[in-house]
Amino acid sequence: MTVPADLPAPGPMWHRWATLAAALTALGFDDTWTVDETGAHHDDGGGNWSHLTLIEAGRAVLYGYDHEYSDTTYEEPPIDLLADAPEWVPWDDLLRHAGQDQLGYALWYDDGHWSRAAYPEGVNDGLTATAGPVLTDEAARAELIGIVFEWGKHPADTPTERARIATVADRLLHRFDEESLQALLDDLPTFDAYAGHAVARRAGLLPGTVVPVSAEGTRPPRRTVRKLSETEHDRLIWSAMHTEPERNRPAPVPTGELGALVTWLRTHAPAGDGRCSLLAYADNTTVSARHGNHPPADNPDEGSLGTFRDLSTLIRNLRQAEADDAYGSWLFVRIETTAAEVTVERFYDSWPSWWEDNGRSGPWRSHLRAEIDGRSQEWKPSWAGLLLPEVAYRPVE
Repeated sequence: MTVPADLPAPGPMWHRWATLAAALTALGFDDTWTVDETGAHHDDGGGNWSHLTLIEAGRAVLYGYDHEYSDTTYEEPPIDLLADAPEWVPWDDLLRHAGQDQLGYALWYDDGHWSRAAYPEGVNDGLTATAGPVLTDEAARAELIGIVFEWGKHPADTPTERARIATVADRLLHRFDEESLQALLDDLPTFDAYAGHAVARRAGLLPGTVVPVSAEGTRPPRRTVRKLSETEHDRLIWSAMHTEPERNRPAPVPTGELGALVTWLRTHAPAGDGRCSLLAYADNTTVSARHGNHPPADNPDEGSLGTFRDLSTLIRNLRQAEADDAYGSWLFVRIETTAAEVTVERFYDSWPSWWEDNGRSGPWRSHLRAEIDGRSQEWKPSWAGLLLPEVAYRPVE
């Protein structure tokens, strides 16, 4: 299902985009707002971007992604932004970004109006965050003023000078010409107007130049789309871990690392009587610990941060010492000490009942996969196959 989108026509957006690109390139910043034969692109350097491609027959496509604001990428259930996209959109590029979970919005322009896939009201797609400066003349003017005074370090930031720059910016946004670009940049410490002119020529803004237009795309006969969101995929694995039986493994040979951890726990017994509890999860990358009945007392000299740092090191050392080439390393460990005894529970395959599950956070799939891939086949849990990325996708034609 598609819905109409309230956006300006591609022509004005392209002009604003190219004007920003020309001004910034003249100042030596040629990788933020750009234009070339593939279209107009914006990249803020932090993983957020937008792209406008003009297509034959007066069509256009606007698409992009913002890692903070494109909630459409992680919506539950997943949104197929390309479900009803027309045949002529740039499928190769769109599918590449969608396959990397970096497509927050995709809109197409045809027959005088914009359309996009429908998604729940209130779900942010990141469009305004990434392409906002080209959506109106007012926004583009503000961006140009910022380019002059912030990027260009204009030496005279006064109301009068800002008013003059705003007037020149309006002129450029109405009709780009070399003289107006020169007037915009004239008082800046350094700039290269010819570099800006080259951008304008490439964008088709100057007389005798042509706006670059891309050929129509081709819809693939088959593609894959998400059937599970990232969170749903995680929950599928965590649920399977809860019901997985532990395989019988030989108990690890007692090591000095276990002795060091037990000694540390006894000396950090909260009541000073040797009773201490450790509940921990660990993999090759992360360590986390939770309170048991007798949580370790904080290091009096360094506080809770120092206590956790020391404990994390001991947990890592123990896990590494007890690792086996065939059946791998444990993921969860529970250690209870008294002054005279110690009890150790290790879980290699399952999620123990004593490790609280809040339904929102758990072991990262990539960390679990690194652990499970290192085990011999006979020691892999039944949920190992759920770690594969393709589990979260389904084919569509």
